[in-house]
Amino acid sequence: MQKRIVFTTFLVLLTTVALAQMGDNSSRPSPPEKATCDLGMGQTITTDYSSPRMKGRQIYGGLVPYGKVWRTGANDATTFVTTTGVEVGGKSVPAGSYTLFTVPDANKWTLIINKKTGEWGIPYKYQSDELARVDMTVSKVSSPVEDFTISYEKTGSGCVMHLDWETTRASVDIAPK
Repeated sequence: MQKRIVFTTFLVLLTTVALAQMGDNSSRPSPPEKATCDLGMGQTITTDYSSPRMKGRQIYGGLVPYGKVWRTGANDATTFVTTTGVEVGGKSVPAGSYTLFTVPDANKWTLIINKKTGEWGIPYKYQSDELARVDMTVSKVSSPVEDFTISYEKTGSGCVMHLDWETTRASVDIAPK
């Protein structure tokens, strides 16, 4: 009888650990990340994305082709949630949930803000759901960035969103309306 109790306890513990690991995305090759911009007075922008690694590969113009829509990360499409209306690169974006895509190029990037949410990311077939396309500025970073990173830099009442990977930084200004 005691052996059955020990065996049953062991099985329950093993099942619990296995289920917990299945829900843990942090061990993915491109783990989930989050970036937040605090606009003040309880108003925020939150971006959830998966962060792929460079792993010695050529990223832009290689793994991520120039001139084609990219899901801007890995796995599920990148989300952009704003609790207030904002202007992204001069384009009006109402409060709500959106998906971000980009079109990288050597000297110019385009940010796509899409109203459709919940998709995997590629292939891109959501043109009819686009809210805006916004030009991004492109610059070089001083040293290679191994992990794709989205970050926000506070500027006055708004933020600058930065996308950093390999030796490239694409940026766009975001301001409350």
